[in-house]
Amino acid sequence: MKRLAILGSTGSIGTQTLEVVRRHPDRYEVYAICAHRSVDLLVEQAREFRPEVVCIADESLYAELSRQLSAIRYEGKVWAGADSIAEMVQFPSIDIVVAAMVGYAGLRPTIEAIRAGKTIALANKETLVVAGEIICDLARQHHAPILPVDSEHSAIFQSLVGEDRSEIEKILLTASGGPFRTFSLEQMQSVTAADALRHPNWEMGAKITIDSASMMNKGFEVIEAKWLFGVPVEKIQVLVHPQSIVHSAVQFTDGAIKAQLGAPDMRLPIQYALSFPERLTADFPRADLFSLGSLTFEQPDLRRFPNLGLAYEAMRRGGNIPCVLNAANEVVNLAFREGRCGFLQMSEIIAETMTRAAFIAKPSYEDYVATDAEARRIAEDELKIKN
Repeated sequence: MKRLAILGSTGSIGTQTLEVVRRHPDRYEVYAICAHRSVDLLVEQAREFRPEVVCIADESLYAELSRQLSAIRYEGKVWAGADSIAEMVQFPSIDIVVAAMVGYAGLRPTIEAIRAGKTIALANKETLVVAGEIICDLARQHHAPILPVDSEHSAIFQSLVGEDRSEIEKILLTASGGPFRTFSLEQMQSVTAADALRHPNWEMGAKITIDSASMMNKGFEVIEAKWLFGVPVEKIQVLVHPQSIVHSAVQFTDGAIKAQLGAPDMRLPIQYALSFPERLTADFPRADLFSLGSLTFEQPDLRRFPNLGLAYEAMRRGGNIPCVLNAANEVVNLAFREGRCGFLQMSEIIAETMTRAAFIAKPSYEDYVATDAEARRIAEDELKIKN
């Protein structure tokens, strides 16, 4: 029996993690759950799974959370705030921390969980984007395994089981292309957040879905892959694969390619991260290759989707620049969802923020905190200039 702490339990990854737990109650116990603001769903999860700890990130909602939990006669701990989340993940009873919080907020609790030697089922891209070197060093130091939950990185991880990583020639990272794959630049000038949220293949949270539409999500995954698998960005190639059946692949030095295929269903990589090195039986949908007929692959267009190029640039520059990239993206992503920024303007503001922010070659954790704050200020300033 493995005890789980699920950070972001009310989000897309969190709720699907709980689906996996429902299917395997003999293997997994929910010890702690945490949400940003979704009190009602958090209470429903507490009612069903009866964890030891229920935590809300937004401290202003603590009283409401406590009131609702009292109404269902919940007798565990009720916590709130970033400090509480960072403390919660260190509990000795916890075996696996599912890091599914969205954005920069997921960095600190993941660091604390690694320091406590927990196994990390990592769904929070920003953790490795912002501070990959620190995270990897800490994981080695504290013998904390990091198992990828993203479908692409899970596919790469599965393809590498039993292989020597020094024999990797190239990582082939697939992308669906999102809802605007066939749009011209002129068409993209006028797209709205509602348009961008209609992803053709995947059900995800709003922030990640917008990142997918702009291909920033894929840029983040390039940076993640560099840290997870120890390869330079020059060895990571992005392929647009509209069917989302080949989740990613690895090409080896002898020319062989190993890939993981499956239906676009996040429960499969979640379950694999929780059960590794075992494979558990599941009734998830199967990919019917006969009905698909063909699988296609395309080169990404960096002219229409410059965010992918910005991510490669950030990784090549190194230091704190990926942190700048992430902070600026969080600002413009929210602004686009709120109608304060155009779709194509997002890339322009991110690029300008990367130019203006102070460069730090070997940042500490404190440097990342300061960089994040500075980059957000610059991006907000650029938003005002554009508007």
